[in-house]
Amino acid sequence: MRPPESRPKPRQLTALAKVLAALSLTGALSACNTVVLNPAGDVARQQGDLVVISTLLMLLIIVPVMAATVLFAWRYRASNKEAVYQPDWDHSTQLELLIWTAPLLIIICLGALTWVTTHLLDPYRTIGRIDATTPVAANAKPLEVEVVALDWKWLFIYPEQGVATVNELVVPTGRPLQFKITSSSVMNSFYVPAMAGQIYAMPGMETRLHAVVNKPIETVGFSANYSGAGFSNMRFATHAVTEADFAKWTADVKAGTPATNGETGGNLDRAAYLELEKPSEKVPATRYATVAPNLYDAIVDMCVEPGKMCMSEMMALDARGGLGKAGIRNVEMLAYDKHGREAAATANANPNAAIQRELAWVRALCRQMPGSAPDKTVKAPANLRSLTGAGMAAPQSLPLFGKDEQALSAPKGEPVAANEAAHSSQISRN
Repeated sequence: MRPPESRPKPRQLTALAKVLAALSLTGALSACNTVVLNPAGDVARQQGDLVVISTLLMLLIIVPVMAATVLFAWRYRASNKEAVYQPDWDHSTQLELLIWTAPLLIIICLGALTWVTTHLLDPYRTIGRIDATTPVAANAKPLEVEVVALDWKWLFIYPEQGVATVNELVVPTGRPLQFKITSSSVMNSFYVPAMAGQIYAMPGMETRLHAVVNKPIETVGFSANYSGAGFSNMRFATHAVTEADFAKWTADVKAGTPATNGETGGNLDRAAYLELEKPSEKVPATRYATVAPNLYDAIVDMCVEPGKMCMSEMMALDARGGLGKAGIRNVEMLAYDKHGREAAATANANPNAAIQRELAWVRALCRQMPGSAPDKTVKAPANLRSLTGAGMAAPQSLPLFGKDEQALSAPKGEPVAANEAAHSSQISRN
């Protein structure tokens, strides 16, 4: 055995070898799919532009500071005897103005940019354009998709087409999309990077997302919020196809044609949904030819189980002061936890005549459609050149590019006052 001093020493990497190794890693990054900065949807593209512009604005101060750090370290190094040594120097008005004014201006620009853009890209706001040059037609009807985050898969219901899928989202290109999103048990997050930003899915609540896809793509959507053991496999195939291909796909689903490497689930009634809702992992793409009426509303209202009182009904009772002792039994119908709801569903599955009369009286008192929630969709502004937020009038005192913005947006021959009145009317309707 060699003595320690005679063992060969490890080779030291030269500076050139280190640089080459770093460059090779940089080249490997070029194979990454930067879908967030190069998406197929106009909403995601605007969000990506916001990220790029914000980064460039911040680099305006970061790069000079980093360069100045290196410059000062080199200029005032110990071996540089020519550097001016001023031990009593402590203040410079010029430097103070530079240090504070530059970041302040950048913060103002960032604040204005993000405030306007985030209002314009509000997920509850309908989109005002298909792409940078194509506005949404006045008679365009968005495709409505009802999204339910389950443990651990995604359910998509197409109410207009009367079909549903699991872990397969198919949308037409060039058409506005409206997603209504909820969850069955825990908070989750719906995210298709190529289409739009992520939006949370929460049980007993409904969130909205408006988007558009501008070209045919094959991509993946997923959950962006940890939700338990099967979270890592909570992904779904996303297909953007032409209108003709979307119509053909809808016909195939109604005919019972299974997805590629997938299954056909038959009819999605309430009993089938309760089975689907049970936790499961790595569920293949599944298609349902029919969907029970108002199933999504019952999911949001947490009353899919037979005999279970809906949240909206209980809230209506509470708003009227409750039912007193006669309505104590109704509390059992509200059990929705993993263990209690099964017992409640069993107890209420076959109610006797007295209980049926009680339920009929309660629902007659409520006079409310289960699952009906206020539509909080915000209409897209008619003029996209400026935006101050939902329900807020555009500022009239600030000119745009030296000219009055209203005068620019008013059609020829139409007085500005008339355009202002129409604008105010539109805001009041929204």
